Amino acid sequence: MATDIKDTAHSVDAACVMRLVPARPRLLALGEPTHGEDALLELRNGVFRQLVEQEGYRTIAIESDCLMGLVVDDYVTSGTGSLDDTMEHGISHDWGAFAGNRELVRWMRAHNDGRPASEQVRFAGFDGPLEITAAASPRQALTALHDYLSARVDAKLLPCTSDALDRLLGTDDRWTEPAAMMDPTRSVGRSARAGELRVLADDLAALLDEQIPHLLAESTPEEWERARLYARTATGLLRYHHWMADTSPARLTRLVSVRDQMMARNLLALADRGPVFVHAHNGHLQREMSSMRMGGDRLEWWSAGALVNARLGTDYAFVATALGTIRHRGVDTPSPDTVEGLLYARPQQSSVIDPAQLAAGLGDTVPALRVSPWFGYAPLDPAQLSAIDGIVFVRDVVQSRRAP
Repeated sequence: MATDIKDTAHSVDAACVMRLVPARPRLLALGEPTHGEDALLELRNGVFRQLVEQEGYRTIAIESDCLMGLVVDDYVTSGTGSLDDTMEHGISHDWGAFAGNRELVRWMRAHNDGRPASEQVRFAGFDGPLEITAAASPRQALTALHDYLSARVDAKLLPCTSDALDRLLGTDDRWTEPAAMMDPTRSVGRSARAGELRVLADDLAALLDEQIPHLLAESTPEEWERARLYARTATGLLRYHHWMADTSPARLTRLVSVRDQMMARNLLALADRGPVFVHAHNGHLQREMSSMRMGGDRLEWWSAGALVNARLGTDYAFVATALGTIRHRGVDTPSPDTVEGLLYARPQQSSVIDPAQLAAGLGDTVPALRVSPWFGYAPLDPAQLSAIDGIVFVRDVVQSRRAP
């Protein structure tokens, strides 16, 4: 049922994980049930290093702003900037302060130093430029896409000038108004100017597709990839802002759906260039429909993992992380009738579990769903065992440290 790992550290053998998944999937996803715990980030880092050294993976994608992630990628591939600035400006949600994320970026830079581009590891954020209470202005993505096209195609093919784009965008604080998350009337997402911008963004993205032969000849692979990222992000952000201004009962469901759709599109694009190791919340990577309560309502939508799985099939693999205790968060010893409780009875600090063997061992017994006393931790749903390729179980999670 389990492959046991040395219990003196939070680590797992990537080879044990790979034995549970299809032959080197293009997207290998490791989920986590909570954010910000360095024990889990250190585990992730160790798995990624082994995947690079043993399985030929060259990209890690984490649940962070896709545009900010370009700052990290520039640093790890070419040394642009400093580590401090990269952690501050390259990882969203304030997660650059976590020691595990800092160590990941530091290792990637050291690994790449002196290596040719073909052997370097790459970093990507695959989340949209979104926070739980706000969304970014589409300015960065739209202007970058316009700049890329204006430098390479005839000006008469462009749907607008850069000045017209700037006029329609207005000030960024119009877009980032925090009150708009709870009050749709404070959003500019359905204003006349936002409507014009959605049409222009669509036209710019279409022009990118129409000119593929010419643009590929006039661009480096890096420039082309980033132009596609700008197009995806511009259209996705404007769609997200549109739904922020919605007043119908579907508003919140549409917002979380658009976010995961943006994630999925970014992951599929990354998979086009080679195998990718993905790290995010279990809920974003699972194959089953996701759900949560927000604003008093129960929301249900298809996660990024479900969307990617529908496209890639066996080229997508999902390994979920389950936890025993997070005592500093009030999450104590799990009940023995839950999946976590069954695994907690084992003495090993870290284990890799085959869900199929676990389910077979349970027979007709249906484990209970663990109830978490802390909103920031999502227990493993035993009803989803058949849709998970592997489980990484960490018995006890100790309190995180902040990055030096």
